[in-house]
Amino acid sequence: MQAKLSLVALLLVSQWSCGRSDPPATQLVGLHEAALVGNLEAIRQHVANGSNLDEKDAYGSTPLIIAATFDRIEVAKALTQAGANLEIGNNDNSTPLHTAAFFCRTEIVKMLLETGADRNAVNNNGHTPLQTVEVPFENVKGAYDAFGAALGPLGLKLDYDQIKTTRPRIAEMLRSES
Repeated sequence: MQAKLSLVALLLVSQWSCGRSDPPATQLVGLHEAALVGNLEAIRQHVANGSNLDEKDAYGSTPLIIAATFDRIEVAKALTQAGANLEIGNNDNSTPLHTAAFFCRTEIVKMLLETGADRNAVNNNGHTPLQTVEVPFENVKGAYDAFGAALGPLGLKLDYDQIKTTRPRIAEMLRSES
């Protein structure tokens, strides 16, 4: 058995090293996965390769919506700078701005507003991004609980104290005309 493993290892090394000085290129990580985990290098590779930055996953989320959900600030900036559409909504037609506002991603909200996101976009529930943060926290705590339960295993972190104090600031950002 040891001889077979050594032979396989030798074949792999010889295939890789024969005439090459660089290790084999790593396989490109999927765009949505890269946004989820904050893999900025993979995002840059997708941009360079001309990937569709607005491709939706099974839930209708674009990589920009995923970056907003999981507070991947640098990924959101890179996608926006590369031309990701700011107005594409997910399956309930919530845009990246709806998502960033709801999850109180202050830096992403600011960046989206500065780059022209529509603060008056309406989702399928009839809400603008402002309306997602105007209501008292207690009225939407169940929604945060549900998102936390569903997306917590993927790395979503929700600090309810931070959300409670940030919702009014996000609302003010959305009310003010830039």
